Amino acid sequence: MIARHLIISGRVQGVGYRDWLVASARKLGLAGWVRNRREGTVEAVIAGDADAVEELIRACGRGPRLAVVTGIDEMFCDPPANRDFIKKPSV
Repeated sequence: MIARHLIISGRVQGVGYRDWLVASARKLGLAGWVRNRREGTVEAVIAGDADAVEELIRACGRGPRLAVVTGIDEMFCDPPANRDFIKKPSV
């Protein structure tokens, strides 16, 4: 299992990005969470099989139909305690 912490920038709030990410992560069997941040980015932790994590990170560069992703900052991290993928409250 690998885990990545992502900060996704661009037009990623108000376009259904978090719901899209939850559905995409669950479809791939990944664990983690996603939330909006005050400065307009989306933050996520994605954990699971390396191929599935990499596939989702590539998909995050496109996002849902209305999103315009301009960057993804990716860092290694510890896997989350939960085994599901959830939407957390904004910070």
